Amino acid sequence: MRFIVLTAVVLTLLAGEGAAQTGSTQQSQSRYRFPPQELGLLESPDRDVWQRPNEIMDALNIADGSTVADFGAGGGWFAIRLARRVGPNGRVYAVDFRPEMISALDRRIAREQLTNVVAVTATPDDARLPDRQVDAIVIVNSYAALPAPVPLLRSLTEALRPGGRLGVVDFLPSGGGPGPPLGNRVDPSRVIRDARAAGLRVRAQVDDLPYQFVVVLEP
Repeated sequence: MRFIVLTAVVLTLLAGEGAAQTGSTQQSQSRYRFPPQELGLLESPDRDVWQRPNEIMDALNIADGSTVADFGAGGGWFAIRLARRVGPNGRVYAVDFRPEMISALDRRIAREQLTNVVAVTATPDDARLPDRQVDAIVIVNSYAALPAPVPLLRSLTEALRPGGRLGVVDFLPSGGGPGPPLGNRVDPSRVIRDARAAGLRVRAQVDDLPYQFVVVLEP
């Protein structure tokens, strides 16, 4: 019973990971600020099974030596996996716009001695990444509550190198499995409309994750 209760808490908290907690969008019907003191709950051991980070990174051509960014990095769960993939010759920008999340990222980077991860303080519509220096960018479990998705996507596009890719990963609007209530989910068609408004086009869609969709975008 304790496991069931804890799992329910984890799945609810996943709804607001990273940058998603500070506002609302047209597709999000409630505001949620993820409590930084609960970041440990996002480290559920079964998350690797259903999130499938390696499959997501493969779709974005992330490899040893890549420079990548995780927008809405929260406590760094995905950023850590990116760091392992790119290795010591690569770099990970772990980006968030909540100061308390940046503090949590800084502590984790120091604790785990991650020399290839840099925490970046952004704003809701400006990722503050170097222009044309990033091979791939991910927005994981955060898109549905971004306050300004189209301006943000434009900012992220400016950071991509020629041939770079941007991946949006979020929970299926049909429900099932982990994730937020249906009213707090985003349909992939909305992501695609926003992307086109920002000057991006769809390169691919990954639909074989059990509970999530992946939209791969490029300039």
